[in-house]
Parts: sequence; C-alpha cells; structure tokens
Amino acid sequence: MSFASKLSAKQRGVLRGMMTGVVVTVTVLAAAIIAHPPALTPPPGATAALTQALRWDVLLALCLMMNIGLLARHRFFTPADIDGGGLSRGTAKAQVLQAVLQNTLEQTVLGVAAHLVWAAATPRTWQAAIPAAAVLFVIGRALFWRGYAQGAPARALGFALTFYPSAALLLVAFAWLVRAIFS
Repeated sequence: MSFASKLSAKQRGVLRGMMTGVVVTVTVLAAAIIAHPPALTPPPGATAALTQALRWDVLLALCLMMNIGLLARHRFFTPADIDGGGLSRGTAKAQVLQAVLQNTLEQTVLGVAAHLVWAAATPRTWQAAIPAAAVLFVIGRALFWRGYAQGAPARALGFALTFYPSAALLLVAFAWLVRAIFS
C-alpha cells in the first residue's frame, strides 16, 4: 500500500496544496535569485538591503492590518461579538476571522524575520528573493483567507505560499551564515 493511499481525502488535499506551494516557492525564489532584476536588487551595503526588505514588508503588514480590520468590522456590526473574544464565545464567523488573524500574525512575524535575516546574510544579487517572497505572501494570504471556511484542503495552498517562502529564506540564510563561519 502506498503512502498516499493511507491518507484520508482531506490529508491528500492538504498534501496536494502543500506540494504545489513547494514547487511554486522554489520556482519563484530561484527565478528571482537567478534573474536578480536591477529594479529588485538594492544598492550595495547592508543598510540598503535591510531598507529594501522593510519596504517590501509593507505588504505583509498590510495583510495583517486587513485581517485585524475584518475582525473589528465584524465585531462592530455583530451584537453577539461586539464585546470581543475574551468576553464571549464568539459566533462561527468571528471564530474563523480570529483563526485567520492569528495565523496571519504568526506568518507575518516569521516572514519579516526571515526577510531581515536574508537581507543581512545573503549576497546583494540574491536580494530579489525578498520581493518575490512578499508577493507570494500576499497571494498566499488571499488564498488562505478565501479557503479557510471550506477546510484544510481549501486553505493548504494559501498556507504553503505564505509559509514556505519564509521558511526557505530563513533556512538558506542560516546555511549561508554557517558556511561563512566555517569558511
């Protein structure tokens, strides 16, 4: 019996989304690094690299802001949720919005950290990976938000396009730093 045949339908759906996310992440990040378009490559220097990373991270912050706003708007217009999650159980809609917000907060923190470490640790010609990862983050968050209420398979690609670019940048930057220490 194969590995995939032992999985439930939901697990297979999640696996499909996650594997698609891996392929897209590797393809997009590799293309950005190989092409390193001048418009996406910062001027020389660590300060310029960190500044560019933070400029692109506005996209991550906007995703977080939108999620906070969506939950706040829902709570304002829904009497059962207006007192907030700490004072009520929350409607199903509020619970979904809170779960998406929590995941977006976690992904934003990881993404910003990964982008800053990447900017500080990797060569200037690799810096175009940060704008690529930031754009994947926005696409991933939109897909995650759209698919969340339909279950894990529907949100898997969105999660993957948010998480895998950050994870890849962080792991490669860490390897680059270790290599530099032992070289």
